[in-house]
Amino acid sequence: MWQNITLAAIGLMAGILSGLLGIGGGIVIIPALIYFFGYSQHLAQGTTLALMVPPIGILAAWAYWKEGNVNLTAAALICLGFVCGGWVGAKFATAIPELLLRRSFGVFMGVIALKMIFGK
Repeated sequence: MWQNITLAAIGLMAGILSGLLGIGGGIVIIPALIYFFGYSQHLAQGTTLALMVPPIGILAAWAYWKEGNVNLTAAALICLGFVCGGWVGAKFATAIPELLLRRSFGVFMGVIALKMIFGK
């Protein structure tokens, strides 16, 4: 029961941050699954990708669209690239060792954080 409540709370937090800041939920969900539930990096990423189907972002996108803050052409083109890139990335991710994948994810998050904090 506690595990189900915690998983739902992680999803709620990721959804709130995604809608509020426009971030991908994986930034919240992947570390939470690893540190709270002991998931491997591969399992955390696979689980997160499995839940990131179109209905997740529809309500948040709708709220932005109603305010005139969505470029549908750009979104469609990015989505096309994202689908293809997601498949290629998943093929690479499942083929590399756990430790390398975890470190790569950590470095990526760190670089993005530094750019957000200190960038223009």
